[in-house]
Amino acid sequence: MAATLYVGNLPWSTTDTALTEAFREHGTVYSSRIITDKETGRSRGFGFVEVEDADVEKMITAMNGTDFGGRQIVVNEAKPRQN
Repeated sequence: MAATLYVGNLPWSTTDTALTEAFREHGTVYSSRIITDKETGRSRGFGFVEVEDADVEKMITAMNGTDFGGRQIVVNEAKPRQN
């Protein structure tokens, strides 16, 4: 099964590919996506990475607080969207 990680404080220039590659070093990554502004197309500075359930804790421990493109990123389990 897959779980989704929230990744915050990303540099504006981060791509989906770069995010996938960074997390792939620590386990199985199914997909990643950077959230962008609908009007400008510019990154909003956060994204989501879909990973193997078994790798969640390992990835959070390995990546949370690390330097990514000159910024200290925040990584935790994504919370379900509240409507």
